[in-house]
Amino acid sequence: MISERSRTAHSESADQLARRALDALRGTGGAAVAAAHVEAAASESGGDPAVALGAVRILGADVLAPYVLTGQAPSAGETAAVGLALSALPPDEAPPPPPPAGTEEAWVMAWIDWGLATVLARLDPANSPVRAAPLPQGPPRCDDSAPRGLPPATVTGGGQPDGTGSPVREGWVSWSVRMGKLASLALPGLDGPVHAAARSGALGLARGATRAALRRDHPTAARITRWLAWLRADGAALPLDPAPLTEHIALLGGGDRPALDTAVARRLLGLEDI
Repeated sequence: MISERSRTAHSESADQLARRALDALRGTGGAAVAAAHVEAAASESGGDPAVALGAVRILGADVLAPYVLTGQAPSAGETAAVGLALSALPPDEAPPPPPPAGTEEAWVMAWIDWGLATVLARLDPANSPVRAAPLPQGPPRCDDSAPRGLPPATVTGGGQPDGTGSPVREGWVSWSVRMGKLASLALPGLDGPVHAAARSGALGLARGATRAALRRDHPTAARITRWLAWLRADGAALPLDPAPLTEHIALLGGGDRPALDTAVARRLLGLEDI
């Protein structure tokens, strides 16, 4: 069982790693992200390289986002550090089913691992410890037509509603929040069932981002808005313009990880002066 102290250490390390990725994306820091983070943890008094490697897994593909978005090639040391994080605790061969059939935490982690392993394999196949990352199942579809206040659709029979074989659907509030937890997948070159769900649920994402912004939940707003930016870059028609919302969230701050989500969104939207 993971202690609260361990959770705090991993969260703080992930924030520091996000700051390194943000600096690399902006061109204000060194090119190395994961390698510099792990090396710093090994050299600092009281540092823990294992926690630093865990932070790589928490951040997922965002560790490599500066290379994906700028076209620069990561160094061998950089991809080796990411590979070490994946090989230390390799993803399960049989990914968990999506909620509600499986636990949300395990399913989200499986998708984050998939994104990290897939981007690493594309950037540096020779150093990727996961040749064919297991593809988790996609999320339930968003029920954009459901009136506000209705609970998610009742699910029975192994994840199928009422045994009809139709895709599972749920309300946009919980669905958009869960999609926000997978914001590290909103990168060019990644595509899968989660991305297909984003394409079919643009209205739910727009509602979710607006709701989070009105509630001043800046981290959630940044994550969901990043999906809207990805959809715009993908050529999808959207019910709102994500650019003003992205700029609004950027002004509000909220921490290193929301700042990274916003910076990625600005890149996807082609906005200047990150």
